[in-house]
Amino acid sequence: MAGLGSVLPSGLVAPKLLSWLTGLGAGMVFLSLMQKLLYPYFWNDLWYLLKVVRCGFQLEMYKLKGELVTVLDKFLTQAKKQPQKPFIIYEGAIYTYQDVDRRSNSVAHVFLNHSTLKRGDTVALLMSNEPDFIHTWFGLAKLGCVVAFINSNIRSASLLHCIRSCEPRALVVGADLLGIIQEILPSLPEDLSIWGMNDSVPQGIISLKQKLSTVSDSQVPRGYHVTSNLQAPYLYIFTSGTTGLPKPAVITQLQALKSSAGLWAFGCTSNDVIYITLPLYHSAGSLLGIGGCVELGATCVLKKKFSASQFWNDCKKYNVTVFQYIGELCRYLCKQPKREGEKDHRVRLAVGNGLRSDVWREFLDRFGNIKMCELYGATEGNICFMNHTGKIGSVGRANFFHKLFFTFALIKYDFQKDEPIRNEQGWCSHVKKGEPGLLISRVNAKNPFFGYAGNKKHTEKKLLCNVFKKGDVYLNTGDLMVQDQENFLYFWDRIGDTFRWKGENVATTEVAAVIGMLDFIQEANVYGVAVPDYEGKAGMASITLKPNKSLDLEKVYEQAVTFLPAYACPRFLRIQEKMEMTGTFKLQKFQLVEEGFSPLKISDPLYFMDNLKKSYILLTKEIYDQIISGEIRL
Repeated sequence: MAGLGSVLPSGLVAPKLLSWLTGLGAGMVFLSLMQKLLYPYFWNDLWYLLKVVRCGFQLEMYKLKGELVTVLDKFLTQAKKQPQKPFIIYEGAIYTYQDVDRRSNSVAHVFLNHSTLKRGDTVALLMSNEPDFIHTWFGLAKLGCVVAFINSNIRSASLLHCIRSCEPRALVVGADLLGIIQEILPSLPEDLSIWGMNDSVPQGIISLKQKLSTVSDSQVPRGYHVTSNLQAPYLYIFTSGTTGLPKPAVITQLQALKSSAGLWAFGCTSNDVIYITLPLYHSAGSLLGIGGCVELGATCVLKKKFSASQFWNDCKKYNVTVFQYIGELCRYLCKQPKREGEKDHRVRLAVGNGLRSDVWREFLDRFGNIKMCELYGATEGNICFMNHTGKIGSVGRANFFHKLFFTFALIKYDFQKDEPIRNEQGWCSHVKKGEPGLLISRVNAKNPFFGYAGNKKHTEKKLLCNVFKKGDVYLNTGDLMVQDQENFLYFWDRIGDTFRWKGENVATTEVAAVIGMLDFIQEANVYGVAVPDYEGKAGMASITLKPNKSLDLEKVYEQAVTFLPAYACPRFLRIQEKMEMTGTFKLQKFQLVEEGFSPLKISDPLYFMDNLKKSYILLTKEIYDQIISGEIRL
């Protein structure tokens, strides 16, 4: 091909080339400006897509090779690749990948030698955050058993319900929890073998700790746990049960693999030290946290229980670079007294969910430039969102790339009937952008819903059929979301935590945030209570006070009427000494809703909103009777 110089006179080559390059440069600048104006998040979205594609590609490559790799297989690879690298740091003690591998081998050998457990059997695990939680989990997984994580905070009937509902062949109990098992021991199934992680155990319980000292720590043959189906159950993880008794969600090998890629997707590496204070019996701590460390080959600093006062000291002591959070955890840290050197740490990333915008901003302002990686996903859900752009308050962004993998919708919801709104033809309707709607996710072969173990009715209740057309099936997440004009998604509230009053929908999180701004209030838990002869529910706020602070009822009244719509102002106040929490730091509401606002049933101080006195006044039996009879109108 003839060169440019042979076609044009030599004197014109440079000007023409310069003109061409200038035009090309101008065009690229124009396209860049247009992209930033019209598609400002294109590159963020594309990068997120490439990460998702990479995960899917890896799974397909394993299939083509004729092998299905699980989280356990990845752990065994890490133990072989870097045996001396610290995997778990707990209370100053270091457990290397090799240590955890050998200890979990011993657990597997105990059950091989001293039980009748076989592949596919379920074993319940009731243990606090400690290394033996992971040793037992991995050891049982090496036998091909399904492990059911039991919430270590529940007691009595709820605990008995959880154990029965997953139908285990064995139960392993941590040393510090043997006492609560003794309380229900006579009610447990006779064929259930109970193992305690302690030398001294009550009658009827086998000492797993004693047996561990008598068995080999040699490798367990892979044939015990090798899988031919990634949709086989791997774990049962119980939902928190804020609206009833906990239910065991089925976690498949595939779900565990996807969750373990979460830290990597947000930019974590094998060099990171990840601080986990969340309970391991929930998916955030176990699947995203421990599974994420396995995926990366990283080190985990495990804490028995979250401590706001020790948090930053631990981060400095162990050179933590990443921590897991839920919104309440960050809020507790912001409530701590300010100290010098609060930005003197190596933390660069925080991964979690439920972080309010105001707490988000306060946290960054106070503790430094930490990238907050917010995400959304339910334990049993078939959809997740990841905030890969860093937009404050958002759980993620719906984009073209995202829709290639997940089909979801935000639909209109009737809060009075507690069900989706359907038109005359029986179809559901999409909400407009900026309006809260119920998040539903399409259930199909690509995004299946595995539901709950045991009672099939629990699984069926989570599904919506014939939503937009005949035969379609969607998962009802139970979460209300808002999508803005830029397609960012924001968590709005739980359906059960939202009530209707005076024809309006009241978001409990919004009311709690307003009430919680008062400097004498430690916690505010808002919910709706039924009042005879009224439609909907009247707002009630249960609050705790800060130490050495007194309640100012006039200020509470002023705060409510100033910053809240009239229909959202709590009609009742309840003063508690301590808030009951779920294992994921969510405020427990179910019992409070059931107890209502009767001074005859509740020993805590109760107050009623009096608009004439512009204050909250003591809710006496006389006032209560007048409300019930209708003499006092709400």
